[in-house]
Amino acid sequence: MANHQSAIKRIRQSEAKRVHNKFYAKTTRNAVRKLRATTDKEAANELLPTVTAMLDKLAKINVIHKNKAANLKSKLALYVNKL
Repeated sequence: MANHQSAIKRIRQSEAKRVHNKFYAKTTRNAVRKLRATTDKEAANELLPTVTAMLDKLAKINVIHKNKAANLKSKLALYVNKL
């Protein structure tokens, strides 16, 4: 266990960030899965902007890499356009 006060605080902070990031990453993954499972063009067009915004936010706060967000957005846009 850490002996310094700053190390104890850092452990608390990193755990809080880990839980926060885990929640938002999992929520976004579920939204991507939901969009990929959609076969209705109108529903997919409604979901695409929200999922895109979620991916952008994750990339902005460095939960996922910006290139991964870009690749996912590109693939999802292609999928929606093919419907």
